[in-house]
Amino acid sequence: MENKKISHEEREKKALSGGLMLFLILVLALASLAAMIFGGFRLAEGASFPGGALLAAGIAALILAFVLCFGFKIINPKEALVLVLFGKYYGSLKQEGFYWVNPFCTAVNPTVSPTTVTPSGSVSFGGSRKLSLKALTLNNEKQVVNDQLGNPIIIGTIVVWRVVNTAKAVFDVNNYKTFLSIQCDSAIRNVSRMYPYDIADGDGADEKSLRGSSQEVADRLKQDLQAR
Repeated sequence: MENKKISHEEREKKALSGGLMLFLILVLALASLAAMIFGGFRLAEGASFPGGALLAAGIAALILAFVLCFGFKIINPKEALVLVLFGKYYGSLKQEGFYWVNPFCTAVNPTVSPTTVTPSGSVSFGGSRKLSLKALTLNNEKQVVNDQLGNPIIIGTIVVWRVVNTAKAVFDVNNYKTFLSIQCDSAIRNVSRMYPYDIADGDGADEKSLRGSSQEVADRLKQDLQAR
């Protein structure tokens, strides 16, 4: 069976202005209330045809206005929202502002736990579904690895990273934060096996080591981790 790698490309969504849609929804709600009131008066006067139609139209318009209110989204600076519509990627909101999108869209963030019920009976709600686009720091725990000579050494790493492609971060891996941590551990093991920990005085001056060539080791670690 042919194994095809599926990768999602980011598609920035051009959403409607939230302020404009808020004004239109308020107009729709007021018009629906006026139609319901006028239709009720007409029914009270015995005019069933225009009264009943206006009352039904007013109720339908009010329900529509209520449903449309679920489409408002607020994006703060350095935040993004990945939206799906009926199981398909709808687009990403990355520009700060107040927007309106299809109210049936749902936000996706695999790092946020869903709503759960604890054994004590309390309800734990998941956090915000927004993705942070800020520079973040991953402080991986120290691990024991082997250098080029097979000597066990303890290495700890601090990685500064940020999300660039929101679609790939959400859809291409199960949890992008856990994925980064695991790949960082794997990259450390691979890079540490390429250098000895230190160089004896009699060895060549051009030979690299983990202790004496920290910048080169960090650059190689960055390249290896970025490729993953």
